Amino acid sequence: MPTLIASPTRVPAAGNMPKIIDEFVGALNTKESGISIARMRSPAGWREPGQRPEFREFTLVLSGRLRVEYESGDFEVSAGQALVCEPGEWVRYSTPSEATEYVAICLPAFSPMTVRRDQ
Repeated sequence: MPTLIASPTRVPAAGNMPKIIDEFVGALNTKESGISIARMRSPAGWREPGQRPEFREFTLVLSGRLRVEYESGDFEVSAGQALVCEPGEWVRYSTPSEATEYVAICLPAFSPMTVRRDQ
C-alpha cells in the first residue's frame, strides 16, 4: 500500500538570513536514512557557508536562480534546470539576485553530521 506523507518537517537552515527547508522524506520526517527530499525556499540575498558533503545531492530549481560556487568557479542554475554534486565536492549555494524555490534530493539522506560545513 502506498504511504501518504501528509506534511513535511521544518528544518533549521544555515546561512546569513532565514531560508525555509521543508523535509518530506528523510531522517527527521520519515526516519529514512537512505534518501532525503526537501523543498527549499530562500530569499534574495541568502548565502550559506561552503560545504563538502558526504552525500550525493541532486537539486532541481523550480523558480528563481540558484548560484553555485565550487572550487574552480561558479555558475547559476535557472528555473527548469538541475544540478548534481558528488560526495566530497566543495560547494556553496546562494540566491544573490532573487528569491528561489528548489528541491534537494540527497543520497544517503542529509544529516548535519555529514554535510561538513565550513567553519
